[in-house]
Order: sequence, then structure tokens, then C-alpha cells
Amino acid sequence: MIVDNLVEKNLMIRDLHTADRPRERLLNQGAAALSNQELLAILLRTGTKEESVLHLANRVLIHFEQIQQLKDATIEEMTTIKGIGQAKAIHLLAAAELGKRLSSKQTEARFTIRSPKDAADYLMADMASLRQEHFVVLFLNIKNQILHRQTIFVGSLNASIVHPREIFREAVRRSAASIICAHNHPSGNPLNIVS
Repeated sequence: MIVDNLVEKNLMIRDLHTADRPRERLLNQGAAALSNQELLAILLRTGTKEESVLHLANRVLIHFEQIQQLKDATIEEMTTIKGIGQAKAIHLLAAAELGKRLSSKQTEARFTIRSPKDAADYLMADMASLRQEHFVVLFLNIKNQILHRQTIFVGSLNASIVHPREIFREAVRRSAASIICAHNHPSGNPLNIVS
């Protein structure tokens, strides 16, 4: 593949035929035709003096092992990669957040909760991969439709401490008819209780 050869030789984008450059390929073939590396290269925009943007994109992918791990990355973690400064890290994290929002299956505005399973299904996709305990509250209207979702507290690996006033203040502010409280267990042990 042309991109792999470019990375191996550490050639610059300008050394590629115009039709083989990531931006031009996106224009001509659509975004779905591009590899993860090419998509990252477009977001990064430039490489460094020593390496091409495709080589830099490849190192980002190697650092995170799986593209899905980008959704949990922090600015600090991104900037530890040589060639990724704060601006590039911000672009990548913004793109990852947009991807998370686009992939969300439910629309919060009028998703109706009919059972505990509905609430679990609604929250599971986002909360399953969190590394710290998150205490989340769904605020519902009289028809059990979600008015608002809010993370009230982020705790440690195995604990989160929440005061009821924080929950009820938001419920009153939203004129919620009912609430659903949920939290995750990143330790994997739901019976892990800290005294």
C-alpha cells in the first residue's frame, strides 16, 4: 500500500502523487476509503521537521494500540507523544468527542425510560469504559422522557461520594418529575465496598 511505503521511507506528503495524498483521496473516494492513519494525518495537518504527518499519525496509533482508546485520552497523555503539541492534541480530542457524540444511539431529548433495563441500556455504552467511578443522574419528565443527563460526581477507581443536595438541586432546576441515579464499577467488582 502506498501509505505504508511512505511511512517506511518516512517520505513527506509532497513526495506522494497528488491523487494518493489523504486529503485528495478523501475528496475523490470519500472518508470511508481512508485508513485510520490517513484520517489522523488529516486531523494532525502537519508532521515535524524530522517526519511526515503520516509517520506521526502512525506513532499515535501505535501509542494507543487501538483507535478506540483515543476516546479516553487526555491532553497530558497526547502531548507525551513526540510531535504532538497542545494544538494537535486539542484537534484529536475534539474529533474523538465528536465521534462519541455521533455514535450515541439514543437522542437524549425524548428517549423514554420504561424499565430499569431501558435506563441501563441508555447509560451502558458510555459508562462501561470509564476508568473512574461516575455518578450519573437522569432527570425525567412526567412521561419518563429524559430531560437531562448529568454526571454529578467523578470518584476514584472504587468509590464515589455524592451528597443528595447536588442531585435535588439539579432536579428542581430542571423541573424533573423523577430521577434515575446510576454509577459504574470500573474495578469490575460491584460488591467492592470501601468503609
